[in-house]
Amino acid sequence: MKQGSIITCLNQKDRLQSEQQPVKPFQSDQKLKRQLARFVEWAQNEIAVVLDFHKRILFSDEAHFWLNGYVNKQNCRIWSEANPQVYVETPLHPEKLTVWCALWAGGIIGPYFFKNDEGHNVTVNGDRYRAMITNFFIPELDNRDVQELWFQQDGATCHTARATIDLLKDTFGDRLISRFGPVNWPPRSCDLTPLDYFLWSYVKSLVYADKPQTLDHLQDNIRRVIAATNVGKSHRKLDVQIGLHPSQPWQSYARHHI
Repeated sequence: MKQGSIITCLNQKDRLQSEQQPVKPFQSDQKLKRQLARFVEWAQNEIAVVLDFHKRILFSDEAHFWLNGYVNKQNCRIWSEANPQVYVETPLHPEKLTVWCALWAGGIIGPYFFKNDEGHNVTVNGDRYRAMITNFFIPELDNRDVQELWFQQDGATCHTARATIDLLKDTFGDRLISRFGPVNWPPRSCDLTPLDYFLWSYVKSLVYADKPQTLDHLQDNIRRVIAATNVGKSHRKLDVQIGLHPSQPWQSYARHHI
């Protein structure tokens, strides 16, 4: 490479570094608040009819497990009126597993590890997500009364394609909580799901204890820890999280978030 090209690259790098912006402070979002308000109102109406309604919801989500133990901070939020001047560093090309689970009061369905036809670990996209639903999730429901269950998923693009929503509605009908679904799941609501505020952090606190050196070893650890997880603990936390006491159903969440 010519000396002039090297100097140009270094100058561009310096300019890019100087233009990097820290994490933006949280700003009020009226549209988000209205969506949350509608969801809370809907949930309160359901709980007024069936007090343990939240225990009939299959909460679902994916998570990345990095072999080097890095913990993804995508659902971590810094709430501040002032700029916190915080940067989040991430590794460039770490080895990882992409894992899906569904959690409800009756137990955990999964883990499911996303792999391609050659058995290599891959991330999730729409086709792989629908294949998981068809080949793994729906067969796992065969021994359960799905007429009593609701299914929840967040607004990730692979979840909300028309083909995916139609596939889920074939099984759950209108008992689907999702963006573009019969019941809208409000964005930036990771603190409402027991996977985000309980399961993933709990599993990640244990699977790296013996410092796995291969993805197969890490996968075995994930299977073992999830199989031994006490689901009742997560739903007791869910009762507290959304204020499911008889005197204040879901109003606790509304007071603190809306």
